[in-house]
Amino acid sequence: MSKKFFLTTAIPYVNANPHAGHALEYVMADVINRYHKLIGDEVFFVSGADENALKNVQAAEKAGMKPDEFLDKYAKVFQDFYLLLEADLDEFRRGTDQVHHWVGVQELWKLAEKNGDIYKKKYKGLYCVGCESFKKEDDLVDGKCPDHNKEPEVVEEENYFFRLSKYQDKLIELIESDTLKIMPEKRKNEILSFIKMGLDDFSISRSNERARGIGVPVPGDENQKIYVWFDALNIYQTAVGWGYDQKLYEKWWPADLHVIGKDIIRFHAVYWPAMLMSAKLELPKSLLVHGFVTSGGKKMSKTIGNVVDPYALIEKFVVEALRYYLLSQIPTQDDGDLTQERMNTVYVSDLQNGLGNLVARVAAMAVNGQWPMVNGQISAGVAEALEEYKFDTAMGSIWERIKKADQFVSEKRVWELKDKAREEALTRLVGEIRQIAVDLAPFMPQTAEK
Repeated sequence: MSKKFFLTTAIPYVNANPHAGHALEYVMADVINRYHKLIGDEVFFVSGADENALKNVQAAEKAGMKPDEFLDKYAKVFQDFYLLLEADLDEFRRGTDQVHHWVGVQELWKLAEKNGDIYKKKYKGLYCVGCESFKKEDDLVDGKCPDHNKEPEVVEEENYFFRLSKYQDKLIELIESDTLKIMPEKRKNEILSFIKMGLDDFSISRSNERARGIGVPVPGDENQKIYVWFDALNIYQTAVGWGYDQKLYEKWWPADLHVIGKDIIRFHAVYWPAMLMSAKLELPKSLLVHGFVTSGGKKMSKTIGNVVDPYALIEKFVVEALRYYLLSQIPTQDDGDLTQERMNTVYVSDLQNGLGNLVARVAAMAVNGQWPMVNGQISAGVAEALEEYKFDTAMGSIWERIKKADQFVSEKRVWELKDKAREEALTRLVGEIRQIAVDLAPFMPQTAEK
């Protein structure tokens, strides 16, 4: 029986070209999307652009562009990047969409305010523009944000705050019971430890002056803009009708899965569900949290000079090779390393000498035959791994099948077989290759079609 499955990636800042971490997340999410379609589910796959952020304004100023022109440019860059990676999105919702997004953000605000969870106060704190959030002294390493290696700026102003502390116990209950399921288990444990240390209310607005006029207006206060995280997270809802198409919203919400990076887990596992609880709306069902893509064992950095450009890799190896590497060589739920040298090694060994060699050998021997079809169902082991979001395990299973088929060709010396023996051997091999194609469909769709 067909089921509905609502899937999202995180909503990235569109202040520069996409990087390898974006590529990993989008490819992972697309595999989930394609798998659910393959098993007959009705899928809605969403991403978007986090545009109402100070870092975007600063990036526009640095580029000598007007903010709206800058955002238009980079929103399209990210949309095109999805297409380049073969990620088959159903909706790309922009944060600057006043018709479909702003109304939903303001509606969420009004509901939280009605429930008594929004109040105004003066505040002084350490603000990291890169994270678009305030930091405590304990969050810093040598006085700097550990994620962006920059000292936060001291900010003092009057903002609206959300009563996050009110939802501490409920969040613990939801996460411990897997009502809000967080994968992998270690990320679940990390966020539980964070919550149990005590939650502080957090700022959800910025003055027009500091926001540079960018963002969704606070309902009833023309001097304030809604803070980026209260705004951007709501793209998950506004992409499926929240605030303007109730029928569409009721069909798809809640989200079945948010695919996100480990650096933004607090926003998705703490802020987001608390905001939804305040508005008395259903929570997303689960979070899949992936790690970072490193290079040479180190975090990618322009200063170090180890940044790996996904566009350059695609140009050199083709997009399906990059999809293969990210899905097979990067541990699904942990950090993994990417270098051009390592990718070249994997490309030659696994794709050229592995899959490519097997298909070429069998095709040459089976060119004039009539061979039975397979049932078109994904292999049990691959399906099991995909259900658990273990993409590297699934790919390992497929490549083990490739190796065994290649060994069969060599050990049986199929090219020397005659008549019935040859027919039986090739029937087996063609069936194996056709099954491999079915199993590869979520991972390497173009390759599978060939």
